[in-house]
Amino acid sequence: MRTRLIPVLLAIATISLTVTSASAQFPGLRTADEVLADAAAYRAQLPGDTPMVAADGHIMLGRRCATHGLTPAEHAAADARVAMVAANISEPNAAALLADPKLAKNTVNVWVHVIHDGKTDNVSKADIAAQIKVLTRALRKKGFKFRPRGTTRTKKKSWFKRCHKDTPYRKMTNKLAVDPEKNLNIYLCNPGGGILGFAYLPGSSVTGTAQDGVVLLYTTLPNGSAAPYNEGDTGTHEVGHWLGLLHTFEGGCGATGDKVGDTPAEASPAYGCPADRDSCPSDGLDPIFNFMDYTDDSCMNSFTNGQKTRMAEQVAAFRPGV
Repeated sequence: MRTRLIPVLLAIATISLTVTSASAQFPGLRTADEVLADAAAYRAQLPGDTPMVAADGHIMLGRRCATHGLTPAEHAAADARVAMVAANISEPNAAALLADPKLAKNTVNVWVHVIHDGKTDNVSKADIAAQIKVLTRALRKKGFKFRPRGTTRTKKKSWFKRCHKDTPYRKMTNKLAVDPEKNLNIYLCNPGGGILGFAYLPGSSVTGTAQDGVVLLYTTLPNGSAAPYNEGDTGTHEVGHWLGLLHTFEGGCGATGDKVGDTPAEASPAYGCPADRDSCPSDGLDPIFNFMDYTDDSCMNSFTNGQKTRMAEQVAAFRPGV
């Protein structure tokens, strides 16, 4: 089982490691060359997959998620903030929620922003409604339901195809975001690099700003064309990040992990639906059915009670407006 320690790894993926210059500050981190060697190994296992490099220089592998991780300092500050709220120091109204996450009945207001290029605008009202239902079905028993508040549609080719790049993303969100302190803003577009989606974790430098939202490849919505990722669970995965969850494979087989005690450790992302996968033998079978892994949509079906508690804590500390 995992322990709740502050990790020195970023919350992107097991193999999302800092570059060489940081290895002296954080002993045990591999060099950039070693990380690139891992990239080559994963490409060999997953034909057609390519490594993606974040703006901060961290390497992300896999086609599912490019969520922006927290720095070690941000992780430490976020943990301190959660502890402070849990101790009922600055936000007395959060105490009951943290004492019993079953009390959480958050209705999250959602604004969906459809970005298109004038040729590709096939996200219907029905598609969006189906995505909201998928989110509520996955998270209702964990204390959250989702209410659509509005949809915008914007024709802008540079945003549609480059929504994963920092400058277009900032311009897009500055223009379209609706009160991020009170709403979940979801942007549907066509990010490059094989990215299916990304989000910003609570406690990041953009929390509560226009940039604080979720980006989804528009074809991952239910009945989209991005099979086997077309049942809406890329949305579930990324909203899980927005609510404060890390990947199940965070930290690999190490002790820090995803800061949740009831998700067995796994050495690396799982793809497909390998039911008997056991990459960290001492910790039980890998949590391949968990929404925070990288498996196919048809394989994902659960969050744990520990994840429920973490989401309640993160929302109380960083997203009280929802």
